[in-house]
Amino acid sequence: MTYQTINPYTNTLVRSYPDAGNSDLEDALARGHALYKHWRGGQADLRSKILHGVARLMGEDRTRLSGLITMEMGKRISESQAEVDICISIADYFADHAEELLKPTTLETDTGHGHVVKQALGVLIMVEPWNFPYYQIMRVFAPNFILGNPMILKDASNIPACAQAFADIVERAGAPKGSLSNLRMDYGQVDKAIADRRVAGVALTGSERGGSSVARSAGEHLKKSTMELGGNDVFIVLDDADMSEVARLAPDARLGNTGQVCCASKRFIVMESKYDEFMDIMTEAFAKPKPGDPSDPATTLGPMSSVGARDNLQKQVDAAVDAGAHVAYGNERLDSPGAFFQPTVLTDIAPDNPVYDQEMFGPVAAVYKVESVREALDLANDSSYGLGSVIVSGDPERAERVAEGIETGMGFINGPWTTAPGLPFGGVKNSGFGRELYTYGFDAFANEHLILDESGR
Repeated sequence: MTYQTINPYTNTLVRSYPDAGNSDLEDALARGHALYKHWRGGQADLRSKILHGVARLMGEDRTRLSGLITMEMGKRISESQAEVDICISIADYFADHAEELLKPTTLETDTGHGHVVKQALGVLIMVEPWNFPYYQIMRVFAPNFILGNPMILKDASNIPACAQAFADIVERAGAPKGSLSNLRMDYGQVDKAIADRRVAGVALTGSERGGSSVARSAGEHLKKSTMELGGNDVFIVLDDADMSEVARLAPDARLGNTGQVCCASKRFIVMESKYDEFMDIMTEAFAKPKPGDPSDPATTLGPMSSVGARDNLQKQVDAAVDAGAHVAYGNERLDSPGAFFQPTVLTDIAPDNPVYDQEMFGPVAAVYKVESVREALDLANDSSYGLGSVIVSGDPERAERVAEGIETGMGFINGPWTTAPGLPFGGVKNSGFGRELYTYGFDAFANEHLILDESGR
């Protein structure tokens, strides 16, 4: 596997990186397993202090870290800075709540009194994507570092500088060697690591295809896993929606990070009485962003992560149009060496259209008109994905009922998809299984160990 930094704004090679060898993997496994054994004796207080140190160093290095994101995958600099900020909050959250999260649960039963203590499982493999280079790592790293699970990271091949920067900060904060080993592995080495008896689990965020392969390997070797995969999320506009709120929410729900967010709104389902106004909102809003240097704070449209990603999206849009979809706005090639894609609005996507049940990972919105809430729910659930949803309505209780009827792991009412360390993240169906963040993410790779005292029975 080739690990390279290619600036998507200029489409120029910045640097190539050497791959990890099998000896590097063995060294990481040995260090991680030894650290797991050492950490079983406790030291959560020390890990909490170190994790606070990671947060502090990220804050001190915010300018450089955010610049690396923008250079490697094209994210606009303001969004890159926001990503660093959420990582800081996640690290501080798990450091602050370590004692509470590790507190044993007391049990009193007819057979005795006891408790359940949360213990580490062992070395974890992390397979992470490129769209949020630090955030995706931090979601897994922070809770598992507190718990005492050493980690081996296989990151995306187009963001090697970001992955190394994260690992360097962990080391600078005082984490023991083996806490987080950043290895530029191929998927054969990932499978080899999962099969190793020293590995206890694997956490993957990525594509449905990648998740299926890694989950299969984990299942074969009876290793615990969490899979955070793709999404084809809905944004539903009910007939009592405040359209000024829709105008505030809908465009950003699709265009954030140049549309490259698994839980971004991709399918916009609009009640008939609001449809024409909604189309005016979207076409006007999608015409405003102009391509530019993502490191310039004034830029309103950054490139996609790579020319290859842009070309794949173009093939999807072309296939959709060939099958009868209507281009309401956009789909014009932009004259630039970079990986730019014009924001595009599609309508008239029939169920037999090839993109009907595909995730379009870029600035493309698919808009559907419906006549009833029942039709909206049926359309929302007619998907192999189940990550998140947004419902906009003047009646929050009604919106909540609609949200509960959608087969997803997350639902948001009168507001955009959002993330915070105190909110669980994850989906159902082909969007994966398991949860990250909050207590659910902490427990994902914990051995919930029952100790029962039956003396005197």
